[in-house]
Amino acid sequence: MSFDPRITPARGDLAASSLRGNVEAKSFVEGETSAICVGRTGLRAGPSATSGMASEVLFGETLTVYERRDGWAWVQCALDDYVGYVREEALGEPMRPTHRVIATSTPLLPAPDVKRPALDLLPMNAQVHVAGYEGRFARLASRGFVFADHLVTLDDRQKDWVAIAERFLGAPYIWGGKTYEGLDCSGLVQTALQTAGIACPRDSDLQEKALGRAVEDLSRPQRGDLVFWKGHVGIMLDGARMLHANAHSMNVTIERLSEAIMRIAKTGSEVTSLRRL
Repeated sequence: MSFDPRITPARGDLAASSLRGNVEAKSFVEGETSAICVGRTGLRAGPSATSGMASEVLFGETLTVYERRDGWAWVQCALDDYVGYVREEALGEPMRPTHRVIATSTPLLPAPDVKRPALDLLPMNAQVHVAGYEGRFARLASRGFVFADHLVTLDDRQKDWVAIAERFLGAPYIWGGKTYEGLDCSGLVQTALQTAGIACPRDSDLQEKALGRAVEDLSRPQRGDLVFWKGHVGIMLDGARMLHANAHSMNVTIERLSEAIMRIAKTGSEVTSLRRL
């Protein structure tokens, strides 16, 4: 059988026990559940700081750890099944989150006091367990305090996920990123859709296969439609303008779809589909 290595925990020497009989590996392991205990950390293609960043994993996200070696852990993310390597010090005990961050980012403070230096920054969709409240601040079970108005309960569903995506206008383009500190085109889509409770794969080709239905008439896009090229995706704001994180301007920008189509066509790439959620 053929498997996508991005979302399949299998190597020649090691694989998940659930894949026994389907893949060849020298050994199989059950894996252990863990969670990210820092604001964000890179999910890398290899166990090295110089390996490419395939994605990011955020505070509170659950992972299955299949191997720990030389300060690196080989993991699979519960959110989107993505497989890669994270620094071992970014792993902590699993939690039972009660809330998630809805602001683009929020400081994790050592006390309910805005004048105290932040311990970390928690990005949008970071998951936390709120143990109580002190004034305007939520006290987290792990450590620290965050501004309570920057949180929503886990079952909250944002009605306008496109408006959420618009908050990232101007954020820098970083391959594999998915926070306001830097994100790529598919990271922007996944991050915004997560706030609406819509399951979304990590990469644009997987998103094109999994999300919505195809719209044949490219000349009549609507707000919230996704426009796909090979290796790229944009979000329609209306019938003419598209929001996308892109390497052309190296940030999240608004561009007329017609202009983007002409510009990208000069690189040899055409629109592959328009999909409506």
